Amino acid sequence: MRVLPFASNSFPTDLAAFCRSAEVPLDIQSAVASILADVKRRGDEAVSVYAAKFDGATLRPRDFRVRPAALAAAFRRLPVTERRALRASHASIVAFNRRSLPQDWLGRNPQGAEVGERHHPIRRVGLYVPGGEVPLVSTVLMTASLARIAGCPEIAVFTPSNARGRIADGLLAALHLVGITEVYRIGGVQAIAAAAYGTATIPAVDKVFGPGNAYVCEAKRQVFGTVGVDLLPGPSEVMVICDATARVDFAAADLLAQAEHGSGREKIYLVATSDKVLQAVAAEVQAQLPLLSRSGKIQRVLDDGLLAIRTDTLAQVAKVANYVAPEHLELLVGPAAEKYLLRTVTTAGAIMLGNHTPTALGDFVAGPSHVLPTGRAGRFFSGLRVADFMRRTSVIRYGPAAVRKAAPTVAAFTAMERLDAHGRSVKIRCLK
Repeated sequence: MRVLPFASNSFPTDLAAFCRSAEVPLDIQSAVASILADVKRRGDEAVSVYAAKFDGATLRPRDFRVRPAALAAAFRRLPVTERRALRASHASIVAFNRRSLPQDWLGRNPQGAEVGERHHPIRRVGLYVPGGEVPLVSTVLMTASLARIAGCPEIAVFTPSNARGRIADGLLAALHLVGITEVYRIGGVQAIAAAAYGTATIPAVDKVFGPGNAYVCEAKRQVFGTVGVDLLPGPSEVMVICDATARVDFAAADLLAQAEHGSGREKIYLVATSDKVLQAVAAEVQAQLPLLSRSGKIQRVLDDGLLAIRTDTLAQVAKVANYVAPEHLELLVGPAAEKYLLRTVTTAGAIMLGNHTPTALGDFVAGPSHVLPTGRAGRFFSGLRVADFMRRTSVIRYGPAAVRKAAPTVAAFTAMERLDAHGRSVKIRCLK
């Protein structure tokens, strides 16, 4: 396990270099641009070609869309325990996110004019759900539930199939539970291209949401402007902060859980206030690794994407966390340290408090969406919320008295900006 001491002279540059290694290489950028351009030009034909190339699936355009009856059938086939889990998670997500539904309002500004805001759901949204070897059933609930709360009239979901054109029952069942009926068995860059540009069989969307691998995330970045995109959530991250009160077996289990995503581009951070804790967690990681079914892929992530950081003070811990802006931040620390870090760490996507709150609870059942910023984007993005599926319009109404009161301010600005027509448009209303 690579250890960086905060006190070392090279720490800032070493940490920056480790974070930069998550940036998208030029070869991925180029490959994504080529696929996007091809789908934009050839539409359905290109989508079929890339489904065969990357997923091994032979799909004609008429095969792209999953029949709504197949969603209901998948829900019926699902074991009772799994249906119960879907409902429990969905209930928590709805309960949490209804609280953040934006509200319209009207008031008066200092000139006495009526001002306010109105909120409208985005007309048509596209949700990307990773599938294949690891079908992210929970991502359906963590995105589609919010779109439904927002009231989006059209919700299209894109997820890759296997070589036989099949999608996991759990994923289809989750879509049925939320009430989604427009589902396409298309994944990867070609799905983002189809969503952004539209094809003969797939109407274009207005905004694209959802996590994905480096290629999907880069595709969303490149289509931004043609459509809106969410927070560009890419390969997953966790930072686990431990002091002497941490359960090292819990900390190790959480590091391994995040590495389990297995793309090879995940970032796993362990921050501790003593060498003893770092060594104990490292030993637990090696002890638990052989117990896991995906140990080979996990080991590759640990080899390239695990960084341990040795700090001396909580101020140093906070400085590291705020720089990295981790997608998931676990605080396995005592009460005083927790209180301090909650106050001083301001860039994390989600914060898990205490020894009994693993990231997996946030992934599946706690309530907040698990679609969170990665790659240091937490410095300027927040996790997905209902407001992201809506757009805001400001409303303004001035009467004669209010416009006269505002006129001197407008006149001053139009003089400074040399925009006399702007000034006259207000002044003319004061002459009546």
